[in-house]
Amino acid sequence: MKKKWLVGGTALVVLAGAGVALWTGVLQLPDGKAVARSEATAGKAGKDGKKPDVPLEFVPREVVQPVLARMPSALEFSGPLVAPQTSVLRAKAGGTLVALHVAEGSRVQAGQALGRIDMAETSSRVAERSANLESARATLAQAERTHASNERLAAQQFISPIALDNSRAAVDTARAALNAAQAALATTRVGLRDATLLAPISGIVAKRHALPGEKVAVEQPVLTIIDLARLELAGSVGTHEVGRLAPGLPVQVRVEGVAQPVAGRIARIAPAAEPGTRSIGVTIALANPDETLRAGQYALARAVLADDQERLTLPIAAVGNTAGQDHVWLIENGTLARRAVTVGRRDEREGRVEMLQGVAPDSQVLAARFDNLREGAKALVVASKSSAVASAAAAAPAAVK
Repeated sequence: MKKKWLVGGTALVVLAGAGVALWTGVLQLPDGKAVARSEATAGKAGKDGKKPDVPLEFVPREVVQPVLARMPSALEFSGPLVAPQTSVLRAKAGGTLVALHVAEGSRVQAGQALGRIDMAETSSRVAERSANLESARATLAQAERTHASNERLAAQQFISPIALDNSRAAVDTARAALNAAQAALATTRVGLRDATLLAPISGIVAKRHALPGEKVAVEQPVLTIIDLARLELAGSVGTHEVGRLAPGLPVQVRVEGVAQPVAGRIARIAPAAEPGTRSIGVTIALANPDETLRAGQYALARAVLADDQERLTLPIAAVGNTAGQDHVWLIENGTLARRAVTVGRRDEREGRVEMLQGVAPDSQVLAARFDNLREGAKALVVASKSSAVASAAAAAPAAVK
């Protein structure tokens, strides 16, 4: 009976030792880093006092191969929203602003009467020039009668030809004075019509620059009217990136305070860089039929540029960086190898990065960053770590017999 217990206990000890020796893999630390485990960190030392060189084991999900994929690039730029259809209503004549029927936020239609300027002085001027016009008509009529009489007298040779020419010149002068009086009256009447302020466009009143009772001068701003049906984003991009854009390219615009992005298109690109900068203006047109957006809101535009070729890519998590040099860990011929790589495009949304140099399509790359890795250490890929421990447990009793 003692012999049986002795054999059974020995088998349990061997089984436990085999489980510790063969279980290897990744230990997750509290700070989130992964640490490769093998018997070098968890096993016992050999008879000679040195720890045996047990291979590091990785499951398939911890090892990846580069894949070919297209990597559309995204170009982002920001700026405020502006309303291209903005009009400033100005006073066309000087006077007192006696009425203004709208305020900020009021909706107006093109041609709508919005206010009135007191044109008492202009009305007096109209009356004065109307009287001047009648006087010019009377002068012309008198000059024409005198010239007609002189023509009869000249036919009877009662007056000289010079006197007839003088009367003809008087008629021409009177006619010119009449025309001048008519033009002056018409000009004054136009100014009288300008006493009524009419909306130049349809839209919303954004600002009032004057209040009723104030004295306004010619060309003084009275109202600013904005049409919000169409807005534009005025942004800028670097001179090295503008060549990738073209008018008509669709973009997604995120506006502050708006949950969903708004679809837009590049309307125009400035022909030259802004003075003192290396940036070129880009304008994006946004349809705003519901007028949910407002001029002045800050917006971020994102243009997705299609990729015309397939690129060799790896997960971003597989690429480490030490002293400014990117690198990956490979499993080559059963050993670990640290390989410097050159990266290209990055796709943060998909979590992938382009590999320009350093890896081949058939390379076995560790998919995450592990600590305590040693170049040249033995490594292999197993189906699962639990299966390796189970195989060791099954083999332990046979080794004791």
